[in-house]
Amino acid sequence: MTASIQAPRPELSDREETAARLLASSARKSYDPVVEVDWEAPIPQNKFGMTPEWSTLYGTPYWEELTDEQRVALTKHEAASVSSTGLWFEILLMQMLLRDVYSRDKHSRHVQFALTEVGDECRHSVMFARAGEHMNMPGYGPTGFIHQLGKVWGNFFRGGNAYASVMAAEEILDMMQRDFMRDERVQPVTRTVSKIHVLEEARHIRFAREEVARRLDGASRARMAFERFSTAFTVYFVMKSMIHKDVYANAGLDADRALREAAGNQHYKDTVRTSGTKLMQFLDSVGLVGGWTTRFYKAVHLL
Repeated sequence: MTASIQAPRPELSDREETAARLLASSARKSYDPVVEVDWEAPIPQNKFGMTPEWSTLYGTPYWEELTDEQRVALTKHEAASVSSTGLWFEILLMQMLLRDVYSRDKHSRHVQFALTEVGDECRHSVMFARAGEHMNMPGYGPTGFIHQLGKVWGNFFRGGNAYASVMAAEEILDMMQRDFMRDERVQPVTRTVSKIHVLEEARHIRFAREEVARRLDGASRARMAFERFSTAFTVYFVMKSMIHKDVYANAGLDADRALREAAGNQHYKDTVRTSGTKLMQFLDSVGLVGGWTTRFYKAVHLL
């Protein structure tokens, strides 16, 4: 994929009609992870923490040298890191949604779906936390610098840039978890958690995509330049936070070698780029890909 994706601009839909459909979908099919996930189930020793092809070392010489046990251990830690980053961003998302609807008409379907999404994200946050606890994994998440940036983002980002950033972060997690949930080689808890998140996030992504398209419609050149920067900036740091550098040492590997080979892993770069095609096409369709900000996407292999 190149930086020139040439995606058509999406048609704008009615905000209230979209929210009403999404509320009806939520009423028909929502999940409670406390009861849907078997938290007491034993942990199979031969199951990967996530789809091995998503491992940052898959396809490298180091991966070929690892035993099956080492590969399983590594993917468990990588899955825990992905979940920790997801949990971090779910909390930021809830803050953003609540600030966005604070002064809006609470009788509107739009606000009611936003509040429904906050409820979903609250359950997802608990689910990610319990998954890490169940697997006896460390609490990873972003580094201190990025964690502090998250506080700034939560306090100041509003409107289109906030929805675009949230939508992009959710789609990045979604593109991984769609593979996890279908893969019988993966831990049962990881598969169930991924399935719940993917199915419920489909509504959230639809909500965010349409809101981005509405709020950017007719935006000035200056505003679009800011929107492109803020979205690319957020995507860059979310992608950089997905796999914490400590996963290798915690899995019992040579951390220096693992970091070196992961940085040059063409298989991982190609997997991210291919899986992120739909995300990048949408961002391009609303004018959020272009100019010097494409460097952020290239740096994390989405372009």
